Amino acid sequence: MLRAWLIYLSRAAWAQRMMSRWSLAWRVASRFVAGDRLEDGIRVARELNERGIFVTLDHLGEVTTNPAEAQTATQAILDMLDAIDEAGVRANASIKLTQLGLALDKQLCADNLRQILRRAQRHDIMVRIDMEDSPWVDATLELYDQMRSEGLDNVGLVVQAYLYRSEEDVRRLAASQTRVRLVKGAYKEPPEIAYPKKQDVDANFDRLTRLLLDAALAAGAPPARDDGKWPPIPALGTHDEARIAYAKDYAAQIGLPKPALEFQMLYGIRRDLQRALAQEGYPVRVYVPYGTEWYPYFMRRLAERPANLWFFLSNFFKK
Repeated sequence: MLRAWLIYLSRAAWAQRMMSRWSLAWRVASRFVAGDRLEDGIRVARELNERGIFVTLDHLGEVTTNPAEAQTATQAILDMLDAIDEAGVRANASIKLTQLGLALDKQLCADNLRQILRRAQRHDIMVRIDMEDSPWVDATLELYDQMRSEGLDNVGLVVQAYLYRSEEDVRRLAASQTRVRLVKGAYKEPPEIAYPKKQDVDANFDRLTRLLLDAALAAGAPPARDDGKWPPIPALGTHDEARIAYAKDYAAQIGLPKPALEFQMLYGIRRDLQRALAQEGYPVRVYVPYGTEWYPYFMRRLAERPANLWFFLSNFFKK
C-alpha cells in the first residue's frame, strides 16, 4: 500500500509542484541526484572514477508533452554525450524513450533516438535504453530492434525481473548479444502481468541472471572496457546482497571471468557494497542522474526504500 501510494505521488503533478518548492525535499533528494546541471553529473562521475567505479549518466526527465520538449531533451542528451567525451570520464549514458517523445509519436521518438545513437557512435559510447512501465515495453523493444537493424549497435536495454514476460525477452535478446541491465522493477504493475510477491521476483531475477551469464560465456565473455564506455553483456542492477552472491557463485561455477560481469547500483545507495565489489575485481557502475526533473525519480527511490521516507518525514517539522 505504501509503495503504491508513493508511486502514485511520483506521477501526481500537484505533488510535484508542492515538493519542488520545498528546500528540504531537495536536500534529501540530493543524496540520490548529482545536481541540476550537466556539470554536476560530470563532477560526480570524476569522483566515482577516482574510486575505480564506472558511471552511467542520466539527464532526468520522463514523458514529454509536445515535440519541442522532446527536442529539448534530445539536445540535452547530445550535450551529455559530448561532455562525456570531452571530459574523458569513464562513463556511458542512459535514456528514457518517453523523454524523446514516445508518448507523442513513435516516429518522432525514433528520429530523436537515431540522432542520439549516431552522436554516441561518433564518441564510441554505448547508450542504454531504460525500461519504463509496462505500456511502453513493446514499443521500446521495437525501437531497439529498429536501431540495431540500421547498424546502430551501440545500444543496450533494461529488463525488469518482475514481469512474467521477461524470461522470453531475455532469451531473445541474449541470442543477439544485447547488453542487458537486469533490474527488479520500480513501477507498480498489476498481478496479471507482474509477480506481486518479492520472493517470486527474486527467484525470477536469479533465473534471468543465469540466462545472461550463460549468454556472456557463449559470446566469449567480453569484458567491461577500461574506458567505461562499454559494459559487458550482463549488468545486474541490484543492491540485494543475496542476488549479488547468487550471481557471483554462478559465474564462478561456469567459469565466467569477473570482468565479464558488471554490477550496477544507484548513486547514493550502498557505497560500501560498491567499493567492496570493485575491490574484488568486478566492474561496478553507478547510475548518476542529474537535472531539474528530479521529483519522479526521487519518489520512486522512496518507494523502494521506506527508511528514506521515514528520514524525510522526521524532518518535516524541523526548521
